[in-house]
Amino acid sequence: MLSDIEIAQQAKLRPIDEIAAGLGITDPDLILPNGNFKAKFSVRLLDQLKDKPVGKLVLVTAVTPTKYGEGKTTVSTGLSMAFNRLGKKSIAVLRQPSLGPVFGIKGGAAGGGYSQVLPMEDINLHFTGDFHAVTSAHNLLSAMLDNSIHFDNPLRIDGREIAFPRTIDMNDRVLRMMVVGLGGRSDGPAREDSCVITAASEVMAILALAANRADLKQRLSRILVAQGYDDKPITANDLGATGAMAVLLKYAIKPNLV
Repeated sequence: MLSDIEIAQQAKLRPIDEIAAGLGITDPDLILPNGNFKAKFSVRLLDQLKDKPVGKLVLVTAVTPTKYGEGKTTVSTGLSMAFNRLGKKSIAVLRQPSLGPVFGIKGGAAGGGYSQVLPMEDINLHFTGDFHAVTSAHNLLSAMLDNSIHFDNPLRIDGREIAFPRTIDMNDRVLRMMVVGLGGRSDGPAREDSCVITAASEVMAILALAANRADLKQRLSRILVAQGYDDKPITANDLGATGAMAVLLKYAIKPNLV
């Protein structure tokens, strides 16, 4: 029996423009290749799909993996392959793997055996850089929050009522709860903080829900980061972070195709 990586490496991949053409997408202005076997779609494609017939949705969730790692991705990929084999047009929509689980006990997250998504190595390792963009946008907001407190705290943010953590795309348990700002007056103020994995970032959820760039900016602007001493909610918009975060996410908002 071949291993997952051996099966993946022996498979002959079709050029990404052929994959797009199979979905009826042939306009080169809508397809943004990322190498030979990956691509991004222009966000303008989402507007064009509004007038298309609505298909049927099969949701695969809450699957307990077997000891061999067969879970949601393996089942979703196998179902999509089976539907296509039967002559039905089928697309599998999957989440990107996090680097933490990939290098942890869980391992890769692109399916397994002959029911996996290719190129498997690329998908498990950085893919098109979306996770890095989310991490940067999230931590930019965290940095701007602390900078606002440091520079005379014009928004009167209550350091005891900060609701926005930091994030990292790695399983690093010592960062779950921590104390920051211990370097002294120029590096403070000191406070308790926490860190979530990038996939659990509120910015990641916003990216998944945003319909276009304008919608993305509106959602980012409403992120609640803290409360003021007068119990006033403090948002990303109050900190002036919305535009910078949206710029970091301008490529990530484009859908991926493999």
